[in-house]
Amino acid sequence: MSNLLRSLLLTTLLSFTMPILLVSGTLAVSLALSYVPGLTSLGQIGASQILGFLTIFGSGYPIQGMLIVGLSWGMVGGLFELYNFYLYQDLPTHK
Repeated sequence: MSNLLRSLLLTTLLSFTMPILLVSGTLAVSLALSYVPGLTSLGQIGASQILGFLTIFGSGYPIQGMLIVGLSWGMVGGLFELYNFYLYQDLPTHK
């Protein structure tokens, strides 16, 4: 049971942080592109699209949208981990 809780916590934590890092990184690259001559419009359009996406999920607040996306992915990752534990709990372990 201890292995389940440890694995569930780690999976949920990783599933929460990875989409936040991915969206933050994409936003940072878009904002960095907006300072490059010739790519200014591409960077500004990309950043505004990402912020608009996060604003929709966050009821007007991009930070809240990022947390909602992270929580959703964390919950899905945790449920997937529980499903895998249930599915493979009867397999013999090699000690």
